[in-house]
Amino acid sequence: MTVAIMQPYLFPYIGYWQLINAVDTFVIYDNIQFSKKGWFHRNNILLNGKKTLFSIPLKKDSDSLDVVDRFISDDADKEINKIIRQIEIAYKKAPYFVDVFPLIKEIFQNDERNLFKYIYNSVIQICEYLEINTNIVISSTVNIDHSLKSQDKVIALNKALNATKYINPIGGTELYDFEEFKKENIELSFLESEVPMYKQFNNEFIPYLSIIDIMMFNSREGIKEMLEKYKLEGNFNV
Repeated sequence: MTVAIMQPYLFPYIGYWQLINAVDTFVIYDNIQFSKKGWFHRNNILLNGKKTLFSIPLKKDSDSLDVVDRFISDDADKEINKIIRQIEIAYKKAPYFVDVFPLIKEIFQNDERNLFKYIYNSVIQICEYLEINTNIVISSTVNIDHSLKSQDKVIALNKALNATKYINPIGGTELYDFEEFKKENIELSFLESEVPMYKQFNNEFIPYLSIIDIMMFNSREGIKEMLEKYKLEGNFNV
């Protein structure tokens, strides 16, 4: 059983989907602290040849709350419709616009106002489009001590799910100790995404944009090939 655990991000870049696709069970945190500098409610698209940020408006509240306790603003519909229109203008001439835009529009127009549930719905729908069949589990539903932090919580989640392998994004190498995972008979490795290059109209290529960008410019089969473009690194002899 291979497991990955991540924060809930809105339309994240290809590496997020590579991680989901690489494991048997993907745990998505709902009981994790919100950060306005994170990617919970925003991301980047390509507009007029430039990286352009969109952001879903949230109700004013404490940034110390967990994502599951944050809510989209009651009057967000106007801004969300502006984002949808922005995406339509940006990508209407993209090769897969006709296939992809209705799905993106549907996700944005979800009536759910709980931020976590809104993001979770988007992850599920994108996985369905990309034919990713990984089991997705909400962290708070796993029977562990949820007061645990950092590595201790990750190990507890893995043990509760009977994981034998845990894959983390490459950016987290300093956060985890191979020996601690080995004590629990869990093989720790890190996924390094090979971010693909593809044609973005006739513009100079801009990487690390939202999955929306990749979906607009690439076929489903092409994206499924991209999902396999990564390297796993680990100290497998520990």
